[in-house]
Amino acid sequence: MAMLIDIEKARAEIREVLLHAWDPIGISDLPEARDEYDAYADDVLSMLADEDTTAEEIADYLLKIATEHMGLSEHHVVELCGRAAKAVVSLKASF
Repeated sequence: MAMLIDIEKARAEIREVLLHAWDPIGISDLPEARDEYDAYADDVLSMLADEDTTAEEIADYLLKIATEHMGLSEHHVVELCGRAAKAVVSLKASF
């Protein structure tokens, strides 16, 4: 059976996790940058819609974004990615 979720609520919660638990480029304190990670939030939400997606898979996705798209060193962001992925997966129960 497909999971029914409040998409706007889920997207907002994921967005907050990406801004505060992940935030690899340090923009969470800039009001004008609040939408910086929105495209990634949508991707993570899509991943969560698949009940088989693991925190490790989400962490890998976030790591790929941080290293390949943002050009950051894996050494500096791997912990952020793992922490954010666990936080996102824990949100699933509230959707």
